[in-house]
Amino acid sequence: MILDTLKLDGKVAIITGAGRGLGRAMAIKFAEAGADVVAASRTQKQLEETAAEVSKTGRKCIIVPTDVTNSQQVNALAEATIKEFGRIDILINNAGGGDNSLGKRLEEITDAEWRRGLDTNLTSQFYGCRAVIPQMVKQGRGKIINIASGYGLRGGKHNYMYACSKGGTIQLTRSMALTYAQHDIQTNCIVPGIFPHNEEMMRFFKGGKFIPIGRVGEDAELGPLAIFLASDASNHVNGELIAIDGGGLAGGITPTGVAPQTVA
Repeated sequence: MILDTLKLDGKVAIITGAGRGLGRAMAIKFAEAGADVVAASRTQKQLEETAAEVSKTGRKCIIVPTDVTNSQQVNALAEATIKEFGRIDILINNAGGGDNSLGKRLEEITDAEWRRGLDTNLTSQFYGCRAVIPQMVKQGRGKIINIASGYGLRGGKHNYMYACSKGGTIQLTRSMALTYAQHDIQTNCIVPGIFPHNEEMMRFFKGGKFIPIGRVGEDAELGPLAIFLASDASNHVNGELIAIDGGGLAGGITPTGVAPQTVA
């Protein structure tokens, strides 16, 4: 039956950045679909809150505090998963974000800020892929889902590290897809649109008024797409970018309705 192909019963999913926001929402949805979850982020308290929500579904959730910019900690995350469950079926490379360097002019950006931005959003995903690939190859199958951004497809004014790293995420996805397809490992990329997590970002994006459907995304809406890409329903989907942005990229890579108006 078609709905059976979307079930994740018996699967084990590592989700980074699972302490809050999109990561927590995905952890809950994956558990609802039948998966056991390994929740990773830097903050123990937030992870405990995520685990409590997952436990309500009846699925198991272990928490592994992890700084995804530290390769040893990411390796330890994979090892903890194998020790607990004996397998890794799914990796969601979700952790990332901007920092206070956003908006700086190019000449103001320090070496440390540049490296931190790329490490947070791109190197971390490389570490995650590298850590789980041996186990997935051994199993002869696996699903890797990298989380990028619309800024990986277009530039952003005074937005260098985030845009460059998210563009790199897309290329990491494609290279992984080509390399590991022979092992029945599919690697795909979700490209979220605007999913604000504070009032400042809501104001910046004007509540989503420029998004074709007229609103910003809600965290829970990302989970079903991720479940599809993690399930048997997507076994022939590999190396793809799937946007979930309310139509923001539908008219091309220029954001709809936000181009500056010129005065005649």
